[in-house]
Amino acid sequence: MPRHQNKAPSGGSTRSLRVGELVRHAVAEIFAQGDVHDPVLESHLITVPEVRMSPDLKLATIYVMPLGGKDEKQVLDALEHHKRYLRGEIAHRVNLKYAPDIRFRIDERFAEAERIDRLLRSPAVQKDLEPDSDQD
Repeated sequence: MPRHQNKAPSGGSTRSLRVGELVRHAVAEIFAQGDVHDPVLESHLITVPEVRMSPDLKLATIYVMPLGGKDEKQVLDALEHHKRYLRGEIAHRVNLKYAPDIRFRIDERFAEAERIDRLLRSPAVQKDLEPDSDQD
């Protein structure tokens, strides 16, 4: 008899979503408290909109966005430089059997939403959305 797997609507298991949210809160708290002493990270406000966990919970992909979207490359480099410290802090704050490996990615959702908004407001699309007076 197959085991019932508790799948969340977004495709991940409920457990991986819950652990991802715990890791997200831990990382956001680390940034908010200024626990990472790095001039680049201290000079930027960094948001953590999402953390995606692998199904085995051994890899956490942490999506970050510096406020205003400025200096993304420098922020990612600084985070990569402090990855070992951050992994240790996550392990202390989130009670897991194994401390997950972490990787950082820039959250592209805001840029993608802006691109779609610009596309929808373009004159070509606006022309297609206007009601035709010829078809009455």
